[in-house]
This record gives sequence, C-alpha cells and structure tokens, in this order.
Amino acid sequence: MTDLRTPPVDGGDLFSERARQYALEKPLQRIHILEAGCGWGTGLNLGGRAHVATGVDMDVPELRAYTCERTDLDSWHLGDLRTVPLPPRSYDVVHASYLIERVPHAELVLDRFVAALKPGGLLLVRMRDRDTAFGFLDRTLPHRLRPVRRRRRPRPGRAQRGAHARVAPGGGPAPAPRPAAGPPAAVYERVASRRGLRWYCTMRGLVVAEEYTSRASLDGLGAGSGPADLLCRLVSLCTRGRLTAAHSDVTLVIRKPENRFARVI
Repeated sequence: MTDLRTPPVDGGDLFSERARQYALEKPLQRIHILEAGCGWGTGLNLGGRAHVATGVDMDVPELRAYTCERTDLDSWHLGDLRTVPLPPRSYDVVHASYLIERVPHAELVLDRFVAALKPGGLLLVRMRDRDTAFGFLDRTLPHRLRPVRRRRRPRPGRAQRGAHARVAPGGGPAPAPRPAAGPPAAVYERVASRRGLRWYCTMRGLVVAEEYTSRASLDGLGAGSGPADLLCRLVSLCTRGRLTAAHSDVTLVIRKPENRFARVI
C-alpha cells in the first residue's frame, strides 16, 4: 500500500516537478501534455523544456471563457469528454486537476485519458475525495450552500497559436483570466474517491507511484475553526469516522506501465 503523507511541496509544484523529472528521462523528445480540465486551475511548469500543451474540458460558458484566456495552451477542445479527439498513445503526461469528481461517466473519461497516454507516461490526478465529510457535504447540500474554492490565476505562458488564440481589441495580448468563485458543481461518481481511484488503477494495470491527502478544499474556505470545519467534524462523528474530516482532497501520481500486460499485485 502506498503511504499517505504530506506532499514534499504544494500540489501544483509536485506535479510540475514530476513532469520535469519525466522530461529528463526523454532528453531528445518534445513532451506532449494533456491538460484535462483546462477550464479550471493552472498548467504545469516544465521550465525551459520544449513541450506542447493541449487542453480538454466540458463545454460550459464559464469554462470556455477561462480556457479562451489561457496563454499556456497550444490548442484546446471543449465538449463531451467521451468524444473529444484524443489520439491513442499521444501524450506523455495527462494532468487532471479537480476534474474527475465533476464529470459524468468519469470511469469512461478516465479510460480515454489512459488510452491517450503513452506507455510509461504519467497520469497526475488531484480531486476532492467523495468518501470524506467534505465530499458528503459538497454533494448533498443545496447548490447555493455548497462550499466553493477560489481559482488561482494561471502562470504566464506561451502565447496561444492557431484558431484558439485570443487577443484584446487593438491587437494587444488578452487580459489575464478573471478568478471565479469555484469549480463547476461536482458529480462525485464512485471512482472520484481515494478508494475508487485505487480500485480503478488496479483494474486497469496502472501503478500508483505516490499518494497524498490534504485539506486543500477546506483550507480554501478559510477553515480550521470555521463552520465548514465544524460541519465536517459533525459528519465524521455521526458516521463513526467512515467519512473522515482529516482530509478533503487526494493527490495521486500514477504511471502507465511500459508493458501493457503488467498488473499491480
């Protein structure tokens, strides 16, 4: 079993560090990155390493507006994640941050991401854990009462190319994306949990290289002694710890084996 522990760096830098380590293993190769959930959050920082970043997400107005203003994507596709174009074995890294819990048919969408990943490639997943007190409240409270987190602005990146590039009136660069109140409402299918995703990896022959839990979503609410934290503690108490209040988010670094017949024992 992978030990649960605090990440050595914050989640975003952890993923960027793992992507840079992967790139060092491929010194003569341009790294292809799939930003799965490009309408929310920020991309990976590969330093000066040449790479191509493609974004995919659902096609809703908020996500489209944010994606159009991102400057670190070379191209992007919004629509049904079961049908958006994802060539098989085309990406070295699939970065899915706060996506899996908010999409329907999540297991099928994950299958498409894994199929698009090259053998030996990395699947970097961060999500709110369904099987926590926070996840329970987030999926059962009325939408207007659900806890939301603020979006971080993306880092400056390369200008977009092609038909998806966006410029401000007068030909100048597009303004930085405006922060939104939070990600779209989560669906929380069963795979959107630490246990569910570990089961998925076992069934698909994927290797969970690293696994961490955190209170990122709770901390994003300014929790600690606030109402959200107290509610989570109450839910945990009522469920006798089955729904934990110790964490709200889970981060996994997953590797697709080079040998497609490999299995986790």
